[in-house]
Amino acid sequence: MTLIARSPKITATHLERKAVVYIRQSTLKQVQNNTESLHNQRALVERAQAFGWNAARIEVLDADLGHTAATTEGRDDFTQLAAQLALGHVGIVFGWEVSRLARNNADWYQLLDLAALVGALIADIEGVYDPRSYNDRLLLGLKGTMSEAELHMMRQRLNAGRREPS
Repeated sequence: MTLIARSPKITATHLERKAVVYIRQSTLKQVQNNTESLHNQRALVERAQAFGWNAARIEVLDADLGHTAATTEGRDDFTQLAAQLALGHVGIVFGWEVSRLARNNADWYQLLDLAALVGALIADIEGVYDPRSYNDRLLLGLKGTMSEAELHMMRQRLNAGRREPS
């Protein structure tokens, strides 16, 4: 395993709370065929440990596999994550690409607001973000906007493909 330098944003208070690794892929086909993505997402547990979390304080939420993040409908783990954040039980949320936690800005900003309110961090493969920090919040907002735009573009391409004569 590669050694990871612990972010200075991670404090003892964060380490006293849970680290939540949120795993998802949009469709059952992706879950079945893109096993490398699933493996990479599960490896975030090791990243949490490298950042200082005890294995007993790391929770993996993976019941939303096969559900789109375009809505919270049917995403019980996302709802559970938001509730745990609101209660102050979570010190950090890990996602492979954090903006994929929610593909619409309403849900994304709700998650950011909850994390900021309780002082929780958000992390992905590129870094650790504090939604209370102006620069981190700006970057997280941009990631969320890009994710929502990407979903819109995918829908446009799918709809155009349906309209094309075979």
